[in-house]
Amino acid sequence: MKYNFDEIVDRKGTNSAKWSKELLEQRFGDGELLPLWVADIDFKCPKPVVDAFVERAKHGIYGYSERMSPYYQSIINWNKRRNNWEIKKEWILFTPGIVPAINLLVRTSSFPGDKVIIQNPVYYPFNVAILNNGRHIQYNPLKYENSRCTMDYKDLEEKAKDPRVKLLILCSPHNPVGQVWTKEELTKLGEICIKNNIIVISDEVHSDLILKGHKHTPFASISEEFAQHCITCTAPSKTFNLAGLQTSNIIIPNERLRIYFSQTLESNAIRMPNAFGIVALRTAYNEGEGWLEQVLEYLNKDVCFIEEFVKEKMPEVKFIKPEGTYLAWLDFTALGKNEKEIEMIIQKKAKIALDEGYVFGKGGERFKRINFACPQYILERALNRIEEAIHN
Repeated sequence: MKYNFDEIVDRKGTNSAKWSKELLEQRFGDGELLPLWVADIDFKCPKPVVDAFVERAKHGIYGYSERMSPYYQSIINWNKRRNNWEIKKEWILFTPGIVPAINLLVRTSSFPGDKVIIQNPVYYPFNVAILNNGRHIQYNPLKYENSRCTMDYKDLEEKAKDPRVKLLILCSPHNPVGQVWTKEELTKLGEICIKNNIIVISDEVHSDLILKGHKHTPFASISEEFAQHCITCTAPSKTFNLAGLQTSNIIIPNERLRIYFSQTLESNAIRMPNAFGIVALRTAYNEGEGWLEQVLEYLNKDVCFIEEFVKEKMPEVKFIKPEGTYLAWLDFTALGKNEKEIEMIIQKKAKIALDEGYVFGKGGERFKRINFACPQYILERALNRIEEAIHN
């Protein structure tokens, strides 16, 4: 089936966190901003998923629902097909979203006062998960070299030696900079962590959204030793625009770590996904691949559009070309403005809602994250507003 991603779907009045005037007013002080901030897609879900929802809704009973064998098999088949990664049913644990899972994993796999490494600028809920659970953040900042962000292995080696460091939360692909880590890069990181007995929590929620010329490598697939030192967080939420269904799967090959996390889930009464989450996951993984390939083609065109637009009309702005995700990382440093002045230009003059770079931590100052998973008309409209605002 051929999908039309140029179609503009009105999401107002649907309790959308991204498009809600009420939330835009609370967050930015202006409910009329054009929102390209929250990381979900403005495209309709795959038709097979929508059809499966309708059929399930027609049944009329939405009682307690469990994950049966076809649920697990769809996850196993998807990982084998997309990433050549063979996983087992018993490795898979359910959580109602990856952010709650990371909070629970930090609590399960470390003690209060321990340290957790993150590679800033990075997805800001990582910070919250660490601090809210009484742990300390150990930063291993990314380096920007030759139009690409890289890991600072020398810095990581030094910080990993601290016996209080118990975990490293890896963002793979990286949010917000859009980096798809190569197998070689992940291997270097893994060797340092294994040497220092550090468990890697690998957030791979964007792992299906890989742009042309790049390849995702699941961290745990590199070797058996890596798998035994890794907890992988996955979900169909970003891939198929199903985030509101709160259905994610945590893959843990290490039996000891899996038992500990299972006990944490049980102690918090986290057992069953909702009925529609089960239907969505199975249908998306089994029948949504054609839709995904078309989305990736469209996203690649959006990346080219942003690159050309910035080059021709906003040469002062540096575009960090993403290798994965649907998030663009724009550097406004050359404008000679501070963070708040740039924020004022984007929000008050351009009337756009973007995520401020500084919320992702040190290194994100004077950057903006823009979600380009939308019809190109909306993206062009937003970029034109930004161009006009910074030049006038």
